[in-house]
Amino acid sequence: MRAITGAVLGAILGVSLSAAAQQKYIPAEIEAGGRLYTANCTGCHGPEGDGVGGINFSQGKFRRAASDDDLLRIISRGIPGTPMAPSGMSESQIGQIVGYLRSMTAAGDTTSANGDAARGRSIVEGKGQCLSCHTIGVNGLHAGPALTDIGAQRRVVDLLRSLTDPGAEVRAENRTVRVVMKDGRTLSGRFLNQDTFTLQMIDATDKLMSIDKSQIRESTLLTTSPMPSFKDKLSPQELADVVSYLASLKGRS
Repeated sequence: MRAITGAVLGAILGVSLSAAAQQKYIPAEIEAGGRLYTANCTGCHGPEGDGVGGINFSQGKFRRAASDDDLLRIISRGIPGTPMAPSGMSESQIGQIVGYLRSMTAAGDTTSANGDAARGRSIVEGKGQCLSCHTIGVNGLHAGPALTDIGAQRRVVDLLRSLTDPGAEVRAENRTVRVVMKDGRTLSGRFLNQDTFTLQMIDATDKLMSIDKSQIRESTLLTTSPMPSFKDKLSPQELADVVSYLASLKGRS
């Protein structure tokens, strides 16, 4: 969403929407809106919606909007004289973003408030063994998604959920593919790409594989996550520490 950048959505925040003016959004719409927001809005507004001074999406305050319809119109048409230009997006996409913005208020979380990022780093690099699947900077392996800038992409509540219930949301770019070869071998790993002739993935040993499709009997993209839950492996304090550390990861300097 090229138009929703900088102080873009900032112009519409400030006054809470009345409950009567809010629409209902199904989980699929909110999830789609989250992907759009992450891809197009977090660069300036941050995952928590507080990246622009005086603005906080998570508090549900909208300065120029009294209803969700107002938000739809503002995002669609923009605000003359401000960086908020027309988005050029479809009505359904804009509706999904509005649904996600509304969900941010309800899903507020203070898990990392008492967390210690330094202790969290020690857990990530030690007890949690996170670098056996993830990379942070130049360290770690690639079977799981990179975490170098995860704090600039995901909300605190999402980071906690990924640790305690990793199967709750498996993004398309993080799906595992299971391949059964014609010779009987079974291979699995993080799905990267495919073309007419090959399928590419990276396995748990960090081996990049390009598999000839003519040798594949069947392949399946899994909807489950290979990541274990840390709900019972880490204490509440340790979880808060890890979340605090992950939230601090904003990318390389």
